[in-house]
Amino acid sequence: MKLGVCYYPEQNAEETWQSDAQAMRELGLRIVRIGEFAWFKMQPSQGVFEWHWLDRILEIFQQEGIQVVLSTPTSAPPSWMIYEHPDILPVGENGISKNFGSRRHYCPNNSAFQDYTRKIVTQLAYRYGKHAAVIGWQVDNEFGAHHSVLCYCDRCVSQFREWLMQKYQSLNNLNNAWGTIFWSQVYTNWNEIYPPNLTVATPNPSQVLDYQRFASDSFVKFQKIQVEILRENTENQFITHNPDFDSFELDTHRLGNDLDFLSWNSSPTGQAEKLTKRLYAPWDEIPEFSYDVGDPYITGFFHTWVRGAKSKPFWVMQQQVGQTNWGEINPGIRPGTVRLWTWHAVANGAETVVYFRWRATRFAQEAYQSGLLKHDGSVDMGYKEIANLLPESPVMQQLRDEPLNSPVAILTRFDDLWAIKIQPHRKDYDYLRTVFAYYRALVEAGISADLVPYDADLSEYRLVIAPLMFISDPEIISRLEAYVARGGALLFGPRSGSKNESNIMVNEPLPGALRPLVGGIINDWQSLPTQVQFALRSEIPGLYGEVGIWTESIKPDDNEIVNILARYLGGPLSGRAAITSHDFGAGNVYYLGFYPSHEQLKSILKYFMKSVNYEGILDLPEGVVVIQRGNHRIAFNFTRNEKTFVMDDQMVTLAPRDIRFFLRDWS
Repeated sequence: MKLGVCYYPEQNAEETWQSDAQAMRELGLRIVRIGEFAWFKMQPSQGVFEWHWLDRILEIFQQEGIQVVLSTPTSAPPSWMIYEHPDILPVGENGISKNFGSRRHYCPNNSAFQDYTRKIVTQLAYRYGKHAAVIGWQVDNEFGAHHSVLCYCDRCVSQFREWLMQKYQSLNNLNNAWGTIFWSQVYTNWNEIYPPNLTVATPNPSQVLDYQRFASDSFVKFQKIQVEILRENTENQFITHNPDFDSFELDTHRLGNDLDFLSWNSSPTGQAEKLTKRLYAPWDEIPEFSYDVGDPYITGFFHTWVRGAKSKPFWVMQQQVGQTNWGEINPGIRPGTVRLWTWHAVANGAETVVYFRWRATRFAQEAYQSGLLKHDGSVDMGYKEIANLLPESPVMQQLRDEPLNSPVAILTRFDDLWAIKIQPHRKDYDYLRTVFAYYRALVEAGISADLVPYDADLSEYRLVIAPLMFISDPEIISRLEAYVARGGALLFGPRSGSKNESNIMVNEPLPGALRPLVGGIINDWQSLPTQVQFALRSEIPGLYGEVGIWTESIKPDDNEIVNILARYLGGPLSGRAAITSHDFGAGNVYYLGFYPSHEQLKSILKYFMKSVNYEGILDLPEGVVVIQRGNHRIAFNFTRNEKTFVMDDQMVTLAPRDIRFFLRDWS
C-alpha cells in the first residue's frame, strides 16, 4: 500500500523542486502524479518540444525514491493550437462554439486535435516509456468533467452519421428503430440527420439516446488512440484514467475496457455538496455529517462504482485534503478527516491513494483549493494527518491484500441511466438516485455490495439486484436466467423491462421479456403526487406504512409458483400484489412494484438477505459504516458524536471520526 501526491512542477519555481521532493520522501509519500495540464510546458509552439524540465523533475524524484505516474496533457490544449485550429473547440448544445480559457476545450472527433494528440503522446511514450522512475500513465484527465462529453460541431455531425450507418446499415432500419413515422420525422438520406439539439419541441428520445452513445463512444475511441501508442512504446507501466462522475455522460464501464484499472478523484465534502440533492430523495433528510466530512454513503458509492467497473482494485488519483474550491460552501475539514477518508478508500478496495495537491496554488481557477502545504509554504492540516497516518500503512497493506467478498451485486448500466434521464416519465425519477438508495440501505445494514455491469460474473453473489433494468437485452436476460436457475436470488425494481434497445416501449405486457423470470405481468401502474399514498400490508418484518411516488400491481401467471409478499390497501390498486417471489429453477426472483421509502427498503433488503442465509446483518447508527475485508471488519464513525452499536453480540463504541478493526472467523 502506497500513498502519493499530485504535483505541478510547471506551476512552481524550479529551485523548489528538490526541497519539495525531499519533504515528500520525509513525509512518507512514495508516488507522485504529474503532467496532466502541462501541454504548453512540453510543447510551447508548433513542432517545438521541451523536455529538459521534465527530465530534471523525474531525475529528482528518482533520486528521492519516489515513483511517478506521468499523465498525457490532452485535457488542456495550448492557446497556439487553438489559434491555428479554432475548430478544435467543442460546440455546445446551443450551437455556439466554446472559448479558450479553461480546460477540456476540445472535441475528441476533431482530426487536427487527434493528430496533435498522437504526436505528443508518441513523444512522451518514446522518451519515458522505459524510464526507471515512471511506473504508469494517466491518460488525459477527468473525461466528462464540466459536461464536456456532448459536442455538436460539424465534425461530430458527420461522425454521428457514420456511426449510425455502421449501427443500422440502412435508413429503413434506422427509421423503424427510432419510430420516425411519429411527427413525420422519416429520413430519406443520411445527410438529413443532425444531432438532437436546437429542436423546437422535445427531440426524438431514440435519437437522443443514440447521440449520447455516440458521444460516449467518441471518448472511448479517443482514449484508445493514446492507449495504443502507450502500449506499443512502454514496458511494465500501467495505464489508467480518472473519469469525472458529475454528469454521468460517459460510459465508464466501456472506458475501463482498454485500461489496466480505473481511478477516480475523491472529494467527499465537495461531492456531498453537489450530489446529496440528487442522490437523496426530496423527502429524505440530508445527514448533518455531510458538512463535516462529506457523506460516506456517497463516497463509498463511487469507490464501489469504480472498483466494480472492472471488478479490480482501483486508485484514488486525487484525494481531497482540505477545502475544495468548486462547491457552494467549500467548508473546511475537521481533525481526523483525512485519516478517515484514506482508510475508507482502502477498505472499499483502493490500492493506492494520491492526495490532491502538494502545494496550494496562489493563482488561477483553483486558488482556494487546499493542499498539503498552504499558500505560504507552511504545512496544513492534511500534512499533519498524513504524518500520523503513515505508521498505519503496514496494516493498510495487509488489508489491501484481503478479499472484498461482497454478498450482494447491484447491476448498473449507462443505457438505463441515459434512457431514464431522457424520458423519466415523472420529474423526480432518477436512475442514479434509485441505485444509490439500494446501496445506501445495504451499507446501513452492514452489508457490503458491489456495483457491477451486467456482464460481470454473478456466480458468487447471494443476491443480485437490478434496481432499474429499464432496457431489455436478450443476452443479459439469458445470463440472469442462468444465474437464478442455478440457485441465485434476483430482485427487480419497478419499471423493469419497459423499453427495447432503441428506447422504444416494448409491445407486450410489462415487464416484457422479463416475464418468465418474474412469473407474471404488471397489470396496472400509478404515478402519484407526493401527497398521495396508499397503505401496505406485508408479510415482511418491519415493512409497514404507506407507499406512493410510483406503484405497480403484479398479476401472477397461471401455473407459476408465485408468493405474494405484500399487497396494496386502498386506492385503485387495492388488494393487488405489490411484492412477489417467483420460484425459477433452483432460485428465486423477487419483484418490487413500488418506490419504497428508505426505511421500507432497509426492511425489504434485510428480509431478502435473511432468506439467502446471510448472517452479517447489523443495525448501525446513521453515519457509522462497517466494511468486511477477508476476516476483518473495519468500523468507521463519520459523525461528530460518539456512537454505540452491537456487533457479534458485543457492544461497540466509536469515538467521533474514528476507526476500529475487528477480527472474525467467517468460515
